[in-house]
Amino acid sequence: MKVVCQNRKAYHDYHIEETYEAGIVLTGTEVKSLREGKANLQDSYVIIKDGEAFLLNCHISPYRYGNIMNHDPVRTRKLLFHKKEIMRLMGRVAQKGYSLIPLKIYFKGPYVKVEVALARGKRLYEKRERIKEREARREIERALKH
Repeated sequence: MKVVCQNRKAYHDYHIEETYEAGIVLTGTEVKSLREGKANLQDSYVIIKDGEAFLLNCHISPYRYGNIMNHDPVRTRKLLFHKKEIMRLMGRVAQKGYSLIPLKIYFKGPYVKVEVALARGKRLYEKRERIKEREARREIERALKH
């Protein structure tokens, strides 16, 4: 499994409840660009509309050797879920505070997959507490090391 890009900030901004694996509909130049590792998941999210899931604001850079038929870098891309998963996700996202966030894009064999998380947003004080815990843990490890 070759990871193309990750959304590390998602773990800081959200409580991750569940993760799902989905396929993604891409054009040829997008796949070639992903093989070069030219993608960014920052500020991207997933919506469910008319029983289909779509990935928005995911930036896949244009392929360097592409011609005039190169792809739009920030176009809306369709995600391939099973129908039951989409229905379950629709019910969960309808609840207040839940959203669908892409965590990473990776190759699984010849296929491009997206790991999507059902997440609940953290509040500012929760983020601060997490940072304090991490710093305290680091200080303890430094003290034990010396």
